Parts: sequence; C-alpha cells; structure tokens
Amino acid sequence: MNDRSAAGARLPSEDAVEAAILAVAGRPDALRTITPEEVARSLAQGPDWQSLLPLVRRCAIRLAEAERLVIYRKGKPVDPADFRGVYRLGLPPQG
Repeated sequence: MNDRSAAGARLPSEDAVEAAILAVAGRPDALRTITPEEVARSLAQGPDWQSLLPLVRRCAIRLAEAERLVIYRKGKPVDPADFRGVYRLGLPPQG
C-alpha cells in the first residue's frame, strides 16, 4: 500500500496493520477487548497515529469477516459490514 498521511508519512501495509491488531489483542496484559487507538498508537509515534484509524478499521473489518477478530459495540458483537460509532476489538472466544 502506498498511501500517505496528511503529513506525507508512509502508512504501514494492511498486512502489518492486521498483524498489529492481532498482536495487541493477544497481549497477555490486554483486557478482553482493545481500542482501535491502541493499535494505531502501536504503529505510529506522536500525533500521526490518528491518521491510521481508517486503515485500522478497514483491517479490523477484514479480520472480522475472516472470523479472526470480533468487533464489539456497546459490549456486543456486531456485523463487521454494518456498524457505526465507537467500537472495540477482541479475539474470538476459544473453543
């Protein structure tokens, strides 16, 4: 991916963002769910993390559609193709 943020910095690839989502969600110290901001901050230093939020959302949707991630809104799983507003991310339940 050759997208650039408003500041001209190179954005990480979708594969790198997906790996970061799964890594942050799978950390032993992670709560049951994580925020998209946590993922973006793990990928960018300083204020540039905000420019990554749309990319994090796209990648989270892709992972959820592949059943590798669950997107939550108000504590309940949502359809990755149809949700709005504030959301959290979590690994699928085991078993």
